[in-house]
Amino acid sequence: MSHQRQMYVEIEDWPLVRPFVISRSRDLKAEVVVVRLLEGGVQGWGESTPYARYDETPSSVVASIETRRAAIESGAEVSMTELGLQGAAANAVDCALIDLACKRSRTPAWALLNQREPGPLLTTATLVLGTPEAMAAEARQYAEFRLLKVKLGAGDADIARLEAIRNVRPDARLICDANEGWNVSQLEKYADSLARLGVEMVEQPCPAGADDGLRGLKLPIAVCADESCHTAKDVEGLMGKYDLVNIKLDKAGGIRGALELAASAQTHNMGIMVGCMLATSLAMAPAVLVAQKARYVDLDGPLALTRDRKHPMTYREGQVFPARPDLWG
Repeated sequence: MSHQRQMYVEIEDWPLVRPFVISRSRDLKAEVVVVRLLEGGVQGWGESTPYARYDETPSSVVASIETRRAAIESGAEVSMTELGLQGAAANAVDCALIDLACKRSRTPAWALLNQREPGPLLTTATLVLGTPEAMAAEARQYAEFRLLKVKLGAGDADIARLEAIRNVRPDARLICDANEGWNVSQLEKYADSLARLGVEMVEQPCPAGADDGLRGLKLPIAVCADESCHTAKDVEGLMGKYDLVNIKLDKAGGIRGALELAASAQTHNMGIMVGCMLATSLAMAPAVLVAQKARYVDLDGPLALTRDRKHPMTYREGQVFPARPDLWG
């Protein structure tokens, strides 16, 4: 007996503990799109974060999903490519479809997707861009986190920011994210100082459209592509410019697109980082599956929120633990 599938799409606001400041923006809340699929008495759901950097708004993402309502509600097995969905729209739908399939078949997502059973992962805590003093204070607050991700991209004071953080957290591993805020010559200028301060990797130092100068550059730290890498088809063009790619489900178009990107990165001998947007535990749950093979894991989105979902992800001693099935998957 077939059951009619029904789709519900909503925009939700989740207030932040403090403004989330990076080199190009300042957010006071996480705005997410939630897709719920009801079929056969069970609900599958998924969450995504529309991102203005990629010309997405919550309303544009909802509108994109709504154009595919008939195909999604038909109950047929569909890929995001077949649906013609991309980015945040694809992510919310893909994760909802996977969750629905898990609950209907009573199969965990890792088994359904032919992945290994997930375990806890060392995750970053992200320090937002601010004065050196403010960023050092935030680094102190995250004492249980052994890996800190430092938002930079605001000129020569960036080194002072890192020095202030290093002074209060000599124990921490550091990576930094310039969010396209530097140019190639600035990266070359800062590289030795970054290495001296123990920074292991810099994420997207230069604008995605102006990163050709990275090709063949010899640097004492690793460089990771974020805004320059969305899906598996981008990987080949990054060779010689970047050492790693940052996989985000919102860019890759869902968990299946993210796993495809991870496989492509491994084929091309590029390291993997798995990151997130500002979002709740519902968005982190599928990302934890993708992150099992990652060199760096940045899945701290819920830590920026004043509240989270029921049955949230567990964060303990600087680690993020796999989701319970009553959250997702």
